[in-house]
Amino acid sequence: MPDDTDCPSGQTILQMVKTLEDPLAETGFTYQQEAFMRPLLEQFGLKQWNDFAESWNHLGVDRYMADGGRYRRRRYATYSLTQDEILRKPHQPHYQSRDYNTLNGGIERWFKPVTAATGHHPALLAILKLTHRIASDLTPAEQRPHAWHAEVHQFRIEASPDSAGQPTPEGLHRDGVDWVCVLMVSRENIASGETTIHDLNRKTVGSFTLTHPLDTAFVNDSRVYHGVTPVKPVDASRPAHRDVLVVTLRHQ
Repeated sequence: MPDDTDCPSGQTILQMVKTLEDPLAETGFTYQQEAFMRPLLEQFGLKQWNDFAESWNHLGVDRYMADGGRYRRRRYATYSLTQDEILRKPHQPHYQSRDYNTLNGGIERWFKPVTAATGHHPALLAILKLTHRIASDLTPAEQRPHAWHAEVHQFRIEASPDSAGQPTPEGLHRDGVDWVCVLMVSRENIASGETTIHDLNRKTVGSFTLTHPLDTAFVNDSRVYHGVTPVKPVDASRPAHRDVLVVTLRHQ
């Protein structure tokens, strides 16, 4: 992990991490734009961002959509995260119970794996390191696992004039994990896609739109629900998609 040195913004790494952690601890979510996230992630090793983002052009169609849609593309990988090591696990299916995913839950879903180059890319490793730091800082010592189980999802949601794309087709939901990081990779010819955050009584407590690459939200999955409104093309004559990286952490 990086030392607590000054970032280009003039703040220390500790101060910038606390800017994320304080609202996350208080409200169960936090959101920061690219201008804040890029210099922070660079301190955790972020580089070669354009090469990393380009990998979203090589995802596989999600064929498990119970609504019959073919608007979602994705790749998937799992990791073990400790203070000293990021270890990729053998490829495995993604599973959510129907308690958390009423649309697609209850079955093992085998997605194409994140490629080796993407899975060890410095941009992804930096995001994993920061997410591990936040999860570990905000988890009481007696509940903190030695190793977190991390799941990495590359998502592309496509939209057309006659079919809106559904970033969260299961609707307002929790993921059944401990922590969630959602990071914008690219928006191409896309309108809408507003993220809403709701407390456990399903009352709206916040909303924002991930707009620029590296705009990022962190969520305490035990405290809030989240959802994203459907996306549609701005220009009906051009391709339209929304690319995000989702990282979840839970106890092993």
